[in-house]
Amino acid sequence: MQQKSNKIDMTEGSVFFKLAAFSVPLIFSSVLQLLFNAADVIVVGRFAGKNALAAVGSTGSLINLLVNLFMGLSIGANVTAARFFGAGQKDRVSDTVHTSMVLSLFSGLLLTFAGVFLSKTILIWMDSPENVLDLSALYLRIYFGGIIPTIIYNFGSALLRAKGDTKRPLYFLFIAGIINVILNLFFVIVCRMSVAGVAIATVISQGIAAFLVVMCLVKETDEFHLDFSRLRVDFPIMTQIVKIGLPAGFQGIVFSLSNVIIQRAVNSFGDITVAGNSAAANIEGFVYIAMNGFSQGTLTFVSQNMGKQDFARIKKVTWVSLLTVFFIGFIFGNTVFLLGKILIGFYNTNPLVINEGVIRLKVICTTYALCGIMDVTGSIIRGMGHSVMPMAVSMLGACGSRILWIATIFKIPEFHSCFVIFLSYPISWFLTFAVHFIVFLFVYRKEKAVCKKRLEKL
Repeated sequence: MQQKSNKIDMTEGSVFFKLAAFSVPLIFSSVLQLLFNAADVIVVGRFAGKNALAAVGSTGSLINLLVNLFMGLSIGANVTAARFFGAGQKDRVSDTVHTSMVLSLFSGLLLTFAGVFLSKTILIWMDSPENVLDLSALYLRIYFGGIIPTIIYNFGSALLRAKGDTKRPLYFLFIAGIINVILNLFFVIVCRMSVAGVAIATVISQGIAAFLVVMCLVKETDEFHLDFSRLRVDFPIMTQIVKIGLPAGFQGIVFSLSNVIIQRAVNSFGDITVAGNSAAANIEGFVYIAMNGFSQGTLTFVSQNMGKQDFARIKKVTWVSLLTVFFIGFIFGNTVFLLGKILIGFYNTNPLVINEGVIRLKVICTTYALCGIMDVTGSIIRGMGHSVMPMAVSMLGACGSRILWIATIFKIPEFHSCFVIFLSYPISWFLTFAVHFIVFLFVYRKEKAVCKKRLEKL
């Protein structure tokens, strides 16, 4: 009875209420993940000073750059498992579970090596302020030294999401989040460990979350049961995971690369600007994950319905998701902007830092709805099994336009400011959404026609 309650059949019933039931716990899970970093930033900002705040806050874009490829593979695992689940192919779901967990372990090992040995080199390339370079490098070495549990957790939770279970990953992160905050305060205030303390706290708490999600899969009694003796790679399934996940991962990498370039431009304005930008970016992340939760929910919904070949429902999911995410981004984003000074004050009380942070919120948060609908359209296309096209569109529309903006407009002396840097975001979001939507219409019609011909042959 309990197993049944952890599943959501996304191929029948109300789209909005089931999407909300799936996405809201996912949003809270993402909030807790973001709170890992927020707790780091707030604790060091309050108790270790602005240099420590800048050191931890400025690592976000670099962490995303190195992690996103493997997070993309977890998306591939989610889509593959959801399609088999929607089609009722239990044996293939089980094979996907075991293949995914092996893949998560190898991904974690590769990421550990890359993060530990390349972080400082990339920080130097990013023109990280010299007075925080060593602190940033120390944080990253510890963070990536313990990255394997983070990757395992994300793969495990992606598999649970494939059947509609977003509640238990939320519970696991809640437990880990409480531990993270306690350890942050202990290591920084009591042990005086500063940046190293918050990094160690994050690694320990993520390890706990990974352990809980693995034990959850081990105790499953359905096709999502994890049996350590069956851990092996099914190469046809791994090919499907990689085919969907690798483009998603590369898209994330290129997005992060463009953000790294933007971070480099921001770094040129000094540590006060870096600290304000770091705090604002952390705050706006809460708005983003509210939209992204529904975007991930859309991905799983479309994947299950593709398994069932229900195109009418896919179309309905599309419109419900777009409207929902637009209103979430518009309302939450503008609310955060209006409360900007108060919110940034939680991170650092320096008026100069607060003012720099508000500049970013003014541009990003007031236009964040564009980012939400851009992500949703990409998720719909990916859920239909086409991952290369949204990757290509995002690379050119979102990332290419930002890089071009920094290389041209920002270089003009009259436009050499952080405000102009941040304008590249809403412009890139709108361009990418427009092309994504055209691609969706093409893919939808193509897949529907293929399905019709297949039925006619039967």
